[in-house]
Amino acid sequence: MTTIVLADDHHIVRQGLRALLEVENDLKVVGEAGDGLEAVQNVEALNPKVLVLDLMMPGLNGLDVLKQIKKRSPHTHIVILSMYANEAYVLEALSNGASGYVLKDSSSADLVLAVREAAAGRRYLSPPLSARAIEAYQEKAKAATLDKYETLTAREREVLHLAAEGRTNTEIAGRLGISSRTAETHRSNLLHKLDLHTQADLIRFALRRGIIPMEE
Repeated sequence: MTTIVLADDHHIVRQGLRALLEVENDLKVVGEAGDGLEAVQNVEALNPKVLVLDLMMPGLNGLDVLKQIKKRSPHTHIVILSMYANEAYVLEALSNGASGYVLKDSSSADLVLAVREAAAGRRYLSPPLSARAIEAYQEKAKAATLDKYETLTAREREVLHLAAEGRTNTEIAGRLGISSRTAETHRSNLLHKLDLHTQADLIRFALRRGIIPMEE
């Protein structure tokens, strides 16, 4: 039996995913998460074989959830479920340990296959994604300069995400279980590392980096 945790901020999406996965006799959903921080907590608590993870999540975006899970629960395989077919997203997900990348307009059979392939320790990309296209993009990206975001600690990334959502230091502290002063220190440090100076700068950076979604 392959155990699964679902992480998506839309309840109706999680319901649909649970329904289509649990039709399969060998798949069992053991937990759900509505934001990135909850996803990390649930995986640590439930130790599922597979985490099906949306890229755009409140609290902590999917790519940062991925990085934390690979450190904290390395035996959990991760399948990214996303509306974004951009090679940069796919490459970053795969480079940070994702076993699969499935587009949200794929068929249910693609997701089921991705979960089974991930559980077996193999990689899966749903059509029209291809390993050749990702490898070509990777070659182009090798010459790119270091992304300043990569210099942030895991905690600073959590604070950045919550700050970009408009949370105050007090609210961030409560969400992360730290003091307001510590939250303020993390915010100050990340602004310095990213060469940002105002809340507007921080939000623009988060939007450009794909940390928070553009409003429709």
